[in-house]
Amino acid sequence: MYDWSLATKFFLHTLTFGSAIYSSGSERHFKYLPKIFNMEIFGCFALTEVSHGSNTKAMRTTAHYDPTTEELIIHSPDFEAAKFWVGNLGKTATHAVVFAQLYTPGGQCHGLHPFVVQIRDPKTLLPMPGVMVGDIGRKLGQNGLDNGFAMFHKVRIPRQDLLNRSGDITPEGTYVTHVKDARQHFSESLGSLSSGRVAIAGMSVVNLKLAVSIALRFSATRRQFGPTDEEEVPVLEYPMQQWRLLPYLAAAYALDHFSKSLFLDLVELQQGLLGKDRSARQAELGREIHALASAGKPLASWTAQRGIQECREACGGHGYLAMNRLGDLRDDNDPNCTYEGDNNVLLQQTSNYLLGLLVRRDQDGARIESPLKTVDFLEAYPNLLGHGFEASSPEDCLDSSVPLAAYEWLVCYLLRESYQKLNQEKQSGSNDFEARNNCQVYCCRPLALAFLELTVVRRFHEHVHQPDVPPPLRAVLGRLSALYALWSLNQHTALLYRGGYFSGEQAGKTVENAILALCAQLKDDAVALVDVIAPPDSILNSPIGRADGELYKNLWSAVLQQSKVLERASWWSEFSANKPVLGSLKSKL
Repeated sequence: MYDWSLATKFFLHTLTFGSAIYSSGSERHFKYLPKIFNMEIFGCFALTEVSHGSNTKAMRTTAHYDPTTEELIIHSPDFEAAKFWVGNLGKTATHAVVFAQLYTPGGQCHGLHPFVVQIRDPKTLLPMPGVMVGDIGRKLGQNGLDNGFAMFHKVRIPRQDLLNRSGDITPEGTYVTHVKDARQHFSESLGSLSSGRVAIAGMSVVNLKLAVSIALRFSATRRQFGPTDEEEVPVLEYPMQQWRLLPYLAAAYALDHFSKSLFLDLVELQQGLLGKDRSARQAELGREIHALASAGKPLASWTAQRGIQECREACGGHGYLAMNRLGDLRDDNDPNCTYEGDNNVLLQQTSNYLLGLLVRRDQDGARIESPLKTVDFLEAYPNLLGHGFEASSPEDCLDSSVPLAAYEWLVCYLLRESYQKLNQEKQSGSNDFEARNNCQVYCCRPLALAFLELTVVRRFHEHVHQPDVPPPLRAVLGRLSALYALWSLNQHTALLYRGGYFSGEQAGKTVENAILALCAQLKDDAVALVDVIAPPDSILNSPIGRADGELYKNLWSAVLQQSKVLERASWWSEFSANKPVLGSLKSKL
């Protein structure tokens, strides 16, 4: 919450680099772990290349095995194969987990594998022989993080530095693996990416928490207009301001619970992998978490990006002041939409997962179910498509069970539309690649987002209604749950009407009126809800977002500190003694 550049440097070293060695390697690699946590070495995760980011299978860095020396030769054939955008690599990394295409003697390629490669001397930070490394330059945000590039010219590393959990090489050069399916091998090699995507979802939620904390505290103390010229009211009293901000407060709570619960699911998966669980349930759990993480990162990062911008605008000109931090939050959140997978590309992973379930059901009669039960409702498909919206008044919608039912219908509808569109494309002569591409924009993309929104809504709804939640707390959390669910669902109104779930103008108006009613009910609790999620003022570091509510006093102090007026102005002591003048100036500010 204080600074993403510093936090990201630490996370990339300990969590991404460290966990990649721990989860992708074996006991022979555990020697690196004490050095990682003692900071004897500093690490990074080098997957992306100049010419390929999302298409990881097309990475061009190579690792050829030389049995005469029992070494692997890491090589970049040209600049397009340079590792690029790698956090910590620009100035500080001494070691990297480098992904390269593994070749055994005879020229056979065994696909993408991770290797531990030393980049710099830990004492001098000078590049190792054969390594060209540097910083890629300033970015739109997070410039305290040294994103770098590296090229390798026939760099030799020991055979043992192949991270060998899913595949290894004997001293003689024979490739051995317990994984028979090439797709499973590729999935295991990139297993750490799910961890990264879950982490980015959590990072996005942190940014959203900070933004709504600033904007809602400002809105509760900023007074503008009123029923009379003498009486001004806080801008949070206006329904427009409530409608702009409170749904993002609800989103912060709902997405926070989702990201934390998904992290615990990921821990269960990693424990199974480390325990060498090869069961069908373990494999299915991996596929389900991959689907959830692939849509969770887009939903969280996009929601945060829109929310931060809305918070910036809702704070007027003061929101545009750099000292109030909303601009930095926006810029620092921006890369969450891109790294660890472009959001729109990632959504295809989730829709492919859902379409695969339907194909198995139709071809083999397999039940639609999953370890985390996120898809179990689809067992009632297509019966759910016969349901319709039954709420007759806004009061009927004030519990999240109503939008939850609507979301189940919506996912079934979009799944049917996507499935039919895919089959139509294939029947018209398109190959599988073309057919899937032609289904993305209006079918598969909204399907993936709706499924993930449903999952977030369901998990937060179940959390709120747990018996150990005190009734007074359940009431306010229930309003947050219903508001997030209805506000998210309202973005799909056209689909709900097109598919027949909504009929008549009253259905849409009912949802809109329920959103406004929930905003009005939550308005008086907004500051208290912000106080729960906001960090201390020294961490939040925003004059207009301080917890004491002294908006103009804090802004005045920050302005003086920024401009150093107190040091330069010889007339200040005389001016400050004139309290009526000072009071007038403060009121104008």
